Amino acid sequence: MNEAALWLAEADSPTALKDTMGALQCMLGSLRADGIASAAEASSVDGMSERHPSSDNVVLKGIREEPGPDDGTRVLVDRLWPRGVSKERADLDEWAKDATPTTELRRTFHSGEMPWPQFVDAYRAELTERPEARAAVERLRDEALKGRVTLLFAGHDHLHSHARVLREAILGVEEDLS
Repeated sequence: MNEAALWLAEADSPTALKDTMGALQCMLGSLRADGIASAAEASSVDGMSERHPSSDNVVLKGIREEPGPDDGTRVLVDRLWPRGVSKERADLDEWAKDATPTTELRRTFHSGEMPWPQFVDAYRAELTERPEARAAVERLRDEALKGRVTLLFAGHDHLHSHARVLREAILGVEEDLS
């Protein structure tokens, strides 16, 4: 247990806790002044940025749905180009192949060999472990901090779509997607 955690554990009253929190804030302030805390504060548990866009800024939409004026940046998040959709009709700003599940994971899931909860865990792991996926999530997160990003996907099952997992990664949350 680190020193700060010990201080908090030993605080036996609201006043002591308040004093301890004040001392910790002072310590953090001095670390910031020394430039030490900034790197730690800039990253989260998964190693990605702590900056998180509003949930309203990252929306899901089927690629076959009509583009709308509120779509903002339109990003295709499928590894393969959707059948029967022209590039003109898709009206894309970006095709984020690096943010999609690997071919192996996608094939395993679509073949029925992997149940949805296991797919979610495996895809979450890919998004944090593959450098190109992490970079793609960061790029999409940065875009969502500026305005709305619409994640477009071709699947018909909106409930069991990798786009939901990607959306939560961009937002920096983990929800129960079962």
